[in-house]
Amino acid sequence: MEVKNFAVWDYVVFAALFIVSSGIGVFFAIKERKKATSREFLVGGRQMSFGPVALSLTASFMSAVTVLGTPSEVYRFGASFFLFFIPYAIVIIFTSELFLPVFYRSGITSTYEYLQLRFNKPVRYAATVIYILQTILYTGVVVYAPALALNQVTGFDLWGSVFATGIVCTFYCTLGGLKAVVWTDAFQMVVMIVGFLTVLIQGSARAGGLSNVLEHSANGSRLKLFDFDVDPLRRHTFWTISVGGTFTWLGIYGVNQSTIQRCISCKTEKHAKLALYFNLLGLWIILLCAVFSGLIMYSYFKDCDPWTSGTISAPDQLMPYFVLEIFPTMPGLPGLFVACAFSGTLSTVAASINALATVTFEDFVKIWFPHLSDKLSTWISKGLCRYSWWIFYSVS
Repeated sequence: MEVKNFAVWDYVVFAALFIVSSGIGVFFAIKERKKATSREFLVGGRQMSFGPVALSLTASFMSAVTVLGTPSEVYRFGASFFLFFIPYAIVIIFTSELFLPVFYRSGITSTYEYLQLRFNKPVRYAATVIYILQTILYTGVVVYAPALALNQVTGFDLWGSVFATGIVCTFYCTLGGLKAVVWTDAFQMVVMIVGFLTVLIQGSARAGGLSNVLEHSANGSRLKLFDFDVDPLRRHTFWTISVGGTFTWLGIYGVNQSTIQRCISCKTEKHAKLALYFNLLGLWIILLCAVFSGLIMYSYFKDCDPWTSGTISAPDQLMPYFVLEIFPTMPGLPGLFVACAFSGTLSTVAASINALATVTFEDFVKIWFPHLSDKLSTWISKGLCRYSWWIFYSVS
């Protein structure tokens, strides 16, 4: 497989993402240095507004797996993946109107505190342990898989990117707490959208325009959205996506620590609900961008599939290969796309680090040592952030 190396400007753009992300952590560490409490560190003092929280929610769950995986899915199997806009809407409504009021009004920090209030301590401990294991495994994949795909196509250093991701995330999570995570996520969400738009504009131009893209996609049966076959063994149908997707995402949004932690950081319940609903708009935008990227790739490669021809070795390499194809003489723009992909990784890893530190502190440390001072609690929380990353790094 041909490996196309990055130009200097690509590395400059990519490095800028890490520098700005780290800078946000430093800013909040300095700004909030007189508010050194565990409450401030873990939930932002419950004074966040809905705007940055909405962007943070979207960025946290639209990882690099989405940026690289969804376009290749659409390229290979069609745009039926777009039907996920239905479960997204259902899940956000359920979360904001059913789950959020319970969690917000109870005054909890860890979602698993509610299980003790509703049932008992063993149930709380069991759920916390399961969540920790799931988060460790998921985050390891989120870090490693995109780095591997980008390495194989662009020659971008695999372990260098994995290590840099962890160092930067741990740095701003530890320094600035949830506020730094939320505002960094907001910045990374903007990078993701700009990266996608750049690819969409240049890609559609290289494919002959939007009308050509739609025509080629229709001729290749890539625009068949609604398949009402009830066979559960079919890859994607209206029912498997709308029903299965709803239950899958309900677990992600309805009771997930990362989601609830951001919602309860809002200054009022109304702000928390607005954050969820504006986040829905963000989910739709990223989904639309990813689906259209897949259709544009299909139109561009319709006469020579790089996967079946052996140019690339796996479907998840399609998107980075496509980006290098359409920006051959535009240094910096491939780097912008890599920054887009790694923005998804950074935001997801940061959310996992922060959430894992929170549940470990609230569900174990705080119960075993109930009389810790605020200063010591904050230092323990920061230590847990550092420890969380090394676990993710080991798994990846």
